[in-house]
Amino acid sequence: MSSYKPYPSTGKPVEQAPRPAPQSVQNAVKLMYVGAAVSTVSLIVSLTGTGSLKNTIRSHYPHYTTTQVNHLYNQIIEAAIVSAVIGILLWLVMAWANGKGMSWARIVSAVLFGFNTIGLVAFIRQPETVFSLIFELLLWLVGLGATILLWRPDSSAFFKPPSYS
Repeated sequence: MSSYKPYPSTGKPVEQAPRPAPQSVQNAVKLMYVGAAVSTVSLIVSLTGTGSLKNTIRSHYPHYTTTQVNHLYNQIIEAAIVSAVIGILLWLVMAWANGKGMSWARIVSAVLFGFNTIGLVAFIRQPETVFSLIFELLLWLVGLGATILLWRPDSSAFFKPPSYS
C-alpha cells in the first residue's frame, strides 16, 4: 500500500481566469466615473466664476496692495486646480482598482468617503455659493452610493483574495 503525498504548495495564488465583477461593483465603478465627471464640471464652473474673487479678496483684506491681491488670487486658483485634479484622479484610480477587485481599493474608497463626509459637514457650515453646495452634495451622494454598493454581500465575494494551493 503506497501513501500518496501531494507536491508541496508554492504559496502562490492559483492562476484563475479574471472574475467578472458583480453588478453591484460595476455600478459602483460607474458611479465613481460619474464622481470624476462631476468633479471636472465643478472645477470648470468654479473657474468660470472667479471674476469676483479679486473683489472678495480686496474686501476681506483692504490693506493688501494690488500685487498682494494678485498673488493671493493666483494661489487660490492654483490650490483649487490642484485639489480638483487630485480629486478627479482619486475617483478614476478607485474606479479602476475596485473594478479589478483589489480589496485595498474598497477600504480606501470607504475612508475617502469618510473624509468627504467630514468635509461636507464643514462645508455646509459656510457654503461659498449655492452651486458649490449643490456640487458638494452631489459628490457626497455619488460617494455614498458607490460605498454602499462596494460593501454589499455580493460585492464582498468579489473582493476576497484568490485561493492558495
